[in-house]
Amino acid sequence: MSEPLPWWPARLTRALAAIGVLRPAAGRGRVVSLTAGAGRVEAEVRDECVHQVRIGLAAFGKPDWAAITGALAAKASVTVQLLGGELPRDVEQICEALRLPLFPSSAREVSLDCTCPAAEVPCGHLNAVFSALVARVADDPFTVLALRGRGREALLEEVKNRLIAAGPPDPGDRYPALAEVVDSFFDSGPAPGLDGAAPLRGPSTAFDALLDQAPPLAVTVGGQDVAELLRPVYRAITDPSV
Repeated sequence: MSEPLPWWPARLTRALAAIGVLRPAAGRGRVVSLTAGAGRVEAEVRDECVHQVRIGLAAFGKPDWAAITGALAAKASVTVQLLGGELPRDVEQICEALRLPLFPSSAREVSLDCTCPAAEVPCGHLNAVFSALVARVADDPFTVLALRGRGREALLEEVKNRLIAAGPPDPGDRYPALAEVVDSFFDSGPAPGLDGAAPLRGPSTAFDALLDQAPPLAVTVGGQDVAELLRPVYRAITDPSV
């Protein structure tokens, strides 16, 4: 029993089978070379003789890739995986949201050609190349993106450039850290970091208002009401001139 395919080659297999260009028939011949790039797969297949095989798929244009790399760079979890050498599954959903699907949805989107005289399409040689392409994607999932116009290195470079261009926030546009203003945090002077804005003023309240609101105490000291004895203390606390 064969091992199950990893996610990306399995996804490619399902997509090609769904549009009828990848059939269960066995491949014919041995794939001796295969290159996958923007919009095409080119391969050489050898059986009794050598056959040239080509698979075509439309590549995305520069504006399309600008939109894709912008969307990828905007998602931190995706950029972390990309820059770590992984191709996260979220990339497919991001491209779908931009109406730039990675996989074809119709056989009309794929062109197939082989130099053999077989009448059926795909022929056995094309089947062999499709199997080799799935194996290539298993080794390097970024091949899926290369077929649409961006190889691994070019994609990662563009994502890095996006992140660099975004840059850190402008220090002049940030609120100060608490450690920078802790000494004056509770002052009523100009609010720090807000260009010397007018100080915030609290309501005008008498220093001994709390004593007036407290219920009468049944305790006296030296015959004097405790609240009256506390008034000088409250004044000293709230009035630095005392």
